[in-house]
Amino acid sequence: MKIQHALGAATVLAALAAPAASDDQTTAPAEHILDVDQLFATTCGYCHASAGREAGKGPQLMNTARSDDFIRNRIKNGKEGAMPAFGRSFSDADIDRIIAYIRALKPQ
Repeated sequence: MKIQHALGAATVLAALAAPAASDDQTTAPAEHILDVDQLFATTCGYCHASAGREAGKGPQLMNTARSDDFIRNRIKNGKEGAMPAFGRSFSDADIDRIIAYIRALKPQ
């Protein structure tokens, strides 16, 4: 009897885990959209004060004269002893959103 219960439970679990025949992948998985405001309020804000508007442990980002390519490279590869590399953490689209955020920064 114990074996039949175990087999029955295993069958139910397998059925729940398997995709249904009608689940034919007609919808694409939702793309994750990075919340850059939240990112700067937490992670980036640790070094770039006031969400990038002021210098902190890292430089002020608002009104930076650095090129988009420079910023992209710095985000991806970091700077030894100053900024960690985030190239494995963010997609190119995420980095584009971060750069757009930096470019849109205005004084509060």
